[in-house]
Amino acid sequence: MERVRIGTLGAARITPAALIKPARHVPDVTVTAVAARDPDRARQFAAKHGIPVVHASYDALIADPGIDAIYNPLPNSLHAPWTLRAIEAGKHVLCEKPMSRHPEEVEAAFAAAERAGRHLSEAFMYRHNPQTKRLQQLVGEGAIGELRFIRSAFSYSLYDQDNIRLRTDVEGGALMDVGCYTVSGSRLVAGEPEHVFGEAWYGPSGTDWVFSGTFRFPANVIGLFHCGTALPEQDELEVIGSEGSLFLDDPWHCTVPVIELRREDGVERIEIEREDSYRLELENLSDAIRGEGELLLGRADAVGQARTLEALHESATNGQPVTI
Repeated sequence: MERVRIGTLGAARITPAALIKPARHVPDVTVTAVAARDPDRARQFAAKHGIPVVHASYDALIADPGIDAIYNPLPNSLHAPWTLRAIEAGKHVLCEKPMSRHPEEVEAAFAAAERAGRHLSEAFMYRHNPQTKRLQQLVGEGAIGELRFIRSAFSYSLYDQDNIRLRTDVEGGALMDVGCYTVSGSRLVAGEPEHVFGEAWYGPSGTDWVFSGTFRFPANVIGLFHCGTALPEQDELEVIGSEGSLFLDDPWHCTVPVIELRREDGVERIEIEREDSYRLELENLSDAIRGEGELLLGRADAVGQARTLEALHESATNGQPVTI
């Protein structure tokens, strides 16, 4: 295979930053096709970004023999169904987060990928960044002693009820949009939670505009997070141990990658070279498809993520803690 040829489902706003621009810096990847519900929009998108092929439908895109892999940035409720259809059509898939909050959908997609010998990955781009990997190293090396507590946040302000992020029909809401990062980051550090408790404020659109949750992890590690689409902009992660903490002021975008190691004797700033998380994600996908590496994020992580999201949703709906 000379280059991994990728087609994108839809003309989503995230696609230029997450796929098109980073692909220009990955020699083994090329974006060759796009399809959107509105053909005119697809043609305009293709012309603007130099994509040579425009398909009239999603089905036509995934059936294109000139495409090796599909990038799926569709609305949340369409992630799992179209990922499955793309895999069944013989394509590898990079599916935007969250793949689903329904574990059975995630299991079905990965089972299909295994049967077809195709690669499938959930697109948590921050996981590929050196800042995230350095955080894991520091925790593993005992830089903060015994792990005790994790707190995280991700929020912004959005009040347009017609915006897709605030629509119930496509499984929008704060937990699915940005809370999934706080869930992923907590699981990355502490493993899979044993039980969770969620609280939500549902705004006028019917989606959760503010969501807060707690985790109980193995070894008595506790986690706390909040997220929102009706809060000031905030994104941070702090991992707290018996001897200090690791604080990240920009854990998800990794625009200014710095980890503060906070102990009683002072604060050490650990500066990390800036890298494009999306480029690293594409490189990882390309390496796996070309047989030159392993996917960083596969079945176990995606299923664990879906189980936790579903448990938090159930808890907030019923007002009771949920055991996973």
